Amino acid sequence: MACDRYMAICKPLHYMTIMRQQVIDHFMCDLIPFLEPTCLDTHTLGALIAAHSGSLCLIIFSMLVASYAVILCSLRTHSSEGHCKALSTCASHIMVVVLFFIPCSYLYLIPVVSLPIDKAMTVFCTLVMPMLNPLIYTFRNEEVKKVMKKLWGQMLKADHK
Repeated sequence: MACDRYMAICKPLHYMTIMRQQVIDHFMCDLIPFLEPTCLDTHTLGALIAAHSGSLCLIIFSMLVASYAVILCSLRTHSSEGHCKALSTCASHIMVVVLFFIPCSYLYLIPVVSLPIDKAMTVFCTLVMPMLNPLIYTFRNEEVKKVMKKLWGQMLKADHK
């Protein structure tokens, strides 16, 4: 919309030739869908964007995985209770990291092509994932664990009847 308004105000006589009727078919203003309506050759620029964004995404993900590996290796010397508590904490963190970085890596490692699945991945990264974070971390709460075990037990009893 910003580009559209800029063209309408600054170049009103060229507006109809510069801005086509085609709109950006995406939910958020990400760089790759924004490049599609431009008149530039996006093959080289797209490869640079994918290399830069993808490498940053992979570097950060590998640093996080390495840090969790160090944490888990250092737990060998601790008691079993501390070991279980740390594993519980790390498991929820790792789940959130994986659920965020897999769609993120997909979005930024692909070349400059807009696919229909991109919109779903964008919605997952921007809406679903932030809503899942509290739910994932809630499962670490002892009271929630007790209620879940109770519900699970009731469901198993109902299945046997």
